[in-house]
Amino acid sequence: MVENPKTLRPFGVLVIHGFTATLDSVKALYMPLKELGIPVRMPQLAGHGASSPEALRGVTWEAWMSDAGQSFQELCCEAERVIVIGHSMGALIALNLAVRYEGQVDSLVLVAPAIKLASLLAPGRPLHFAAYLVSRVIKRWNLKPESAGKRNEGCAPHYAWVPTDAVVSFFELIKKSLLLLGNVHVPVFILHNRKERTVLPESATILCNSIATDPSEKSIMWLERSEHQTFCDCEREKAVNVIIDYVSGRIARKSLAV
Repeated sequence: MVENPKTLRPFGVLVIHGFTATLDSVKALYMPLKELGIPVRMPQLAGHGASSPEALRGVTWEAWMSDAGQSFQELCCEAERVIVIGHSMGALIALNLAVRYEGQVDSLVLVAPAIKLASLLAPGRPLHFAAYLVSRVIKRWNLKPESAGKRNEGCAPHYAWVPTDAVVSFFELIKKSLLLLGNVHVPVFILHNRKERTVLPESATILCNSIATDPSEKSIMWLERSEHQTFCDCEREKAVNVIIDYVSGRIARKSLAV
């Protein structure tokens, strides 16, 4: 007798953290998503969450994409379609997944998407031409605290520094992702911090204007006080609530269509 295949849930959610971040940076989403009764995955990307940032030395964007892709495929064994939530670099990975797995990605929630960075060495910035040369000389890139208000207790959102070669690979991912924006057709909800100093606020509008998603299916919401680590900062509850509302809306939309 052949057993019936496992029944798939209509939706699953994949949450992808940002560059140099730990799972603490997005853990505020986990329980609210689980309470919706859907499968959730939060992969820890290669080189992240270790006792030392040295774990990132020599790690490239291909490894981060591979880790996210593996979690995506595992989630597809439990759910028909996947909503991908990405913070910062995680938003870039989410965009890549939407193109790579077209038809399986339901929608994207992109939080502080790392399209255009404040760093003058980043892609699209005046000194980007020197980024590789700088990486040959400076091997350690210090990171500043990224919180406008009191950080959520127990939340250690990222390393204090990072190997510069990993930064260069992150820059490569930004350039690759920019080339894919015209191939993104799924619904997209963008949540960005209006005054943050890591990812320029104009990233949200650049992204919204560049993706091929129908205008009725893409939107931006602004947080007014938060810095880059959205889910560890002073408006984290608001950020979590609007994302849960969006995911709930996608689930309800599917239910109505059945």
